[in-house]
Amino acid sequence: MAHPFPLSRRALLAASAALAGGPFAATPAAWAQPQVRGKVTVAGWSKPISEITNLLAEPDKGFFKAQGVELAYLPGAGGGDAIRNTLSGQGDVAFTDPGSFFMALDKGEKLVALYDIYPQNVFNVVSLKSAGIRTPADLKGKRIGVYSLSSGTRQNLLVMLHQAGLKESDVTIVVTGLLNFAPLLQGQVDATAATDTGLAVGRRKGLGEVDVMQVRDYLNVSSDLFVVRQEVLQQKKALLRAFLKGYRDSAAWMIGKPEEAAALAVKHAIDGTQQDVNLEVIRLRNAAAQPATPGQPLGSIHLPSLQKGADAYHALGLVQRPIRVADVVDASLLPGA
Repeated sequence: MAHPFPLSRRALLAASAALAGGPFAATPAAWAQPQVRGKVTVAGWSKPISEITNLLAEPDKGFFKAQGVELAYLPGAGGGDAIRNTLSGQGDVAFTDPGSFFMALDKGEKLVALYDIYPQNVFNVVSLKSAGIRTPADLKGKRIGVYSLSSGTRQNLLVMLHQAGLKESDVTIVVTGLLNFAPLLQGQVDATAATDTGLAVGRRKGLGEVDVMQVRDYLNVSSDLFVVRQEVLQQKKALLRAFLKGYRDSAAWMIGKPEEAAALAVKHAIDGTQQDVNLEVIRLRNAAAQPATPGQPLGSIHLPSLQKGADAYHALGLVQRPIRVADVVDASLLPGA
């Protein structure tokens, strides 16, 4: 009697081979293959530098590949660049600062924040002891260096000035690029806006005694977020969810194994020639990646502090209309959400 559900010869071969462990055998590795398949280009604010080693180490570690994501990194010169490259379609996800995000929203761009990369503010303003700059009010009339006009250094400098009742027109802003401590030492600027990692490297290069004002002491708003266009969010939800899982895994690896990350930075980062410097930079970034609320998962967005940031940008006149951040944040794609 014929079987009521006849099997094809190929199906019988495959079934027999699976039982025998042959070439058609199903393996645990095959079962574990991720469902999502696609490429995600991160539009960055920087060149491939050591502080983003968790992204750069993908060829060695494969955190994104494990989620079915092909990762690409597009360098930029500031958070504004990251936003522009995302809006143009060159990037899928912008690695950008909240200020650049707020200003793009103010222009009517349809953007959504998905993940808080660095909930702790990492920006500062540095001056030589001889300059006598101890408070934000002391910056009035001074020349201040920033990485670029579209960078978080400028945005956070303006936040600090606002705390002292100063405007951008009360100072002279000078674009110095990332190597901003040389102009400070050479007297081309009176102070320079930087990040914690930039300051750490500067000190190793002989910066000497300086005064440092931390922006977080005035407003501890997030330093960087992952931001996408609304249409990309709608079209690529599964891929973006897989990307965020890969990123969180990569960040957890760098937090758990900073020495391994520092060694890989030598291989992948343009500024990674000294492993001990890499380790210091990576540890600073690991600290900045800690959630604003202890116990929350990596990437969690703290809406109250982000709202304070948006309100500060509105008060500064950097954005013309109030921004309700709850309307432009989507936490549903966070791993475990």
